[in-house]
Amino acid sequence: MAATLSGPSRSRRRRRRPPLAEINVTPFVDVMLVLLVVFMVTAPLLTTGVAVDLPEGSRRPLPGTDAPLVVSVTRDGRVFVEERELVVGELAPVLQALAAENGGRRVFVRGDRAADYGTVVAVVSALKEAGFVRVALVTEPPRTAARPPDPATRTR
Repeated sequence: MAATLSGPSRSRRRRRRPPLAEINVTPFVDVMLVLLVVFMVTAPLLTTGVAVDLPEGSRRPLPGTDAPLVVSVTRDGRVFVEERELVVGELAPVLQALAAENGGRRVFVRGDRAADYGTVVAVVSALKEAGFVRVALVTEPPRTAARPPDPATRTR
């Protein structure tokens, strides 16, 4: 007769592996990086659409949570309320209608550094006459590095 060795049978020697409890985060990281790139590209597009070269100022940002009304004055003297272009003469009725809706709303005036000072003053005066009391001039924070001189203001 054939003798068998005593010991564990073949099925007992194969132990089941415990289930793998780790999460593969590589697809998650890939999706997050794509979202980051999308937000980095679209965030600059969400700013006001009127290109204005703002002067520098040393004040801190004004506190507030309400969305401000933005009035822009470009280098060539064009006036924009949000992104709608208006002539200075048409400004008073439009601003009075906006003030009737919400006169306590903050107003940011973005005047180009090369804009005519008289146009900026006329816009601020029209805002005050319309009933807006919270009017602020928007500036850029001062740069730490030396800025090259503006060719438009250079003298010979």
